[in-house]
Amino acid sequence: MATEVTLPALGESVTEGTVTRWLKQVGDQIAVDEPLLEVSTDKVDTEIPSPVAGTLIEIRANEDDTVEIGAVLAVVGDADEGSGGSSDEAPAEEAAEEPAEEPAQEEPAQEEPAQAEPEQPAASGDSGGSGGSGGSGGSGGSGGGSGTPVTLPALGESVTEGTVTRWLKQVGDEVAMDEPLLEVSTDKVDTEIPSPVAGTLLEIKAEEDETVEVGAELAIIGSGSPASSGSSDSGSSDSAPAEEAKQEAAPEPQAEEEPEPAEEPAEEKPEPVDNAPAPADDQAAPAQTASAEPSSSPSPAVAQAAAASTGEEGPGYVTPLVRKLAAQHGVDLSTVKGSGVGGRIRKQDVLDAAAAAKSSAPAGSAPAAPASSGSKAPAPAASSSPSPLRGQTVKVTRLRKIIAERMVESLQVSAQLTQVVEIDVTNIARLRENIKEEFLAREGVKLTYLPFFTKAAIDTLKQHPALNATLDLDEGTITYNDRENVAFAVDTEKGLLTPVVKDAGDLSISGLARKIADVAERTRTNKIGPDELSGGTFTITNLGSFGALWDTPIINQPQVAILGPGAVVKRPVVIDDEDLGETIAVRHMVYFALTYDHRVVDGADAGRFLRDLKARLESGQFEV
Repeated sequence: MATEVTLPALGESVTEGTVTRWLKQVGDQIAVDEPLLEVSTDKVDTEIPSPVAGTLIEIRANEDDTVEIGAVLAVVGDADEGSGGSSDEAPAEEAAEEPAEEPAQEEPAQEEPAQAEPEQPAASGDSGGSGGSGGSGGSGGSGGGSGTPVTLPALGESVTEGTVTRWLKQVGDEVAMDEPLLEVSTDKVDTEIPSPVAGTLLEIKAEEDETVEVGAELAIIGSGSPASSGSSDSGSSDSAPAEEAKQEAAPEPQAEEEPEPAEEPAEEKPEPVDNAPAPADDQAAPAQTASAEPSSSPSPAVAQAAAASTGEEGPGYVTPLVRKLAAQHGVDLSTVKGSGVGGRIRKQDVLDAAAAAKSSAPAGSAPAAPASSGSKAPAPAASSSPSPLRGQTVKVTRLRKIIAERMVESLQVSAQLTQVVEIDVTNIARLRENIKEEFLAREGVKLTYLPFFTKAAIDTLKQHPALNATLDLDEGTITYNDRENVAFAVDTEKGLLTPVVKDAGDLSISGLARKIADVAERTRTNKIGPDELSGGTFTITNLGSFGALWDTPIINQPQVAILGPGAVVKRPVVIDDEDLGETIAVRHMVYFALTYDHRVVDGADAGRFLRDLKARLESGQFEV
């Protein structure tokens, strides 16, 4: 019996996906859960497995096709069903012939806008691509008849409105599908609103600083080809505006996320030497891209034509995930040769290009390695240029205003004190050093100290629930939570956010490492959901990510405690050795700062928590 393979739900806000590559072909034998194809969405690239074992009888969605959730991608069954399925395929062929006749009947309607293009070149950008919808696309310059409204989507259960903070596109600009149009701020998160269709931005209905309700119209997008593509052949008229817009949009994430690569070496504190060249390389690539942008932006169509004339294709259609990866790793997509269908750049292509860039960087700097002072000189030079913010007065962003209000409120409503303890994590450092390469290959994320610190804190919280509690003075109650929902302070370009890993007490070191990396990445790239920024019962802020030894963190209300591990540093320490007695040894040391609410937690309670946390970490007994 034949079984249909459909596109599964890939997230609450994901409504469609694009088939990027078929891993199996018609006639291939397939096992249960064996990957059939790769699908790309605006959030993730993923593989779709086969629900049953059998033979791939039919492929319903070709590569580069965009299909909705629930659409049939393929049919899997017995081998004899493929040959005997002609009767089943016949209706499909007939159905395929019927739509083929419809465009033929609509050809006169398509010719009308084509004839009107010379008379109204400015309006052709709104009408060229809407031939299938009748003559309304070319009936006027406004394009309102073929416009698609852009509304404010639901941004979380408790979010009812949002404030437009910045328009990324202006009226008349060409936009690609899923290209960010504007930034919206709520009391929980700042996010970008993408365009649901490709076309031209015809009208802006919500100005900057205007607050609108969920579901309200923000803009109108006209479906059609830009005027510059009117002279191209019919085969490429639809794809040209999308490719053009993608090429314009690609540098934007690189420019926005430029500081992000600089944070990567900071997360891996024990290896500053290995990662030291990375910030310079990562910053250089976005800088080159940014410097090239002004020269190419005045005439993207000319640049695209030049690339075509030399036989070199630009990035073309690039999935949002690939653009994000390229921005993170400082990879110029125009220099990457795609291995996908039609030269499409895939995720692995970007990762390979980034790996090649990193491997070539140490080779180039090898002669200078012996002169340590010379190799460190470029780092200060890169940061010596003054910030463009000097001498400016800027408006406070909505997110910065919310952070300011909540920090002051936290200090006003709770009695906050901070205790600091020094912990020897040499055993963890040795364990991590021995397995980090194998862990990276197995889990796909780096093994930092943070998962160990988090696991130890969670285990200690289970013994000291007073630090995982919530105080409600109005009700006169203290709730000792039976779940450890740990929030992590994440530094983003727009400000500090605290995504939450729910039920962290049920996770292992591996699970924590994956979840922490996932929420941190999605927070920095504006992909985190509002519901994931609330519900925390305890917060950890990684003070050591930039080398700080310790700080006095402010409690994230309505929680009653926040833990701040500092940088792990090697220092000479007096230790008691069974054979040598008191001796001096080089150890990996770290300070832990615990800020607690004295209304719920006494100093002795905080001291006992830190004592047990210290014992848990110094034992180094972790299953990874």
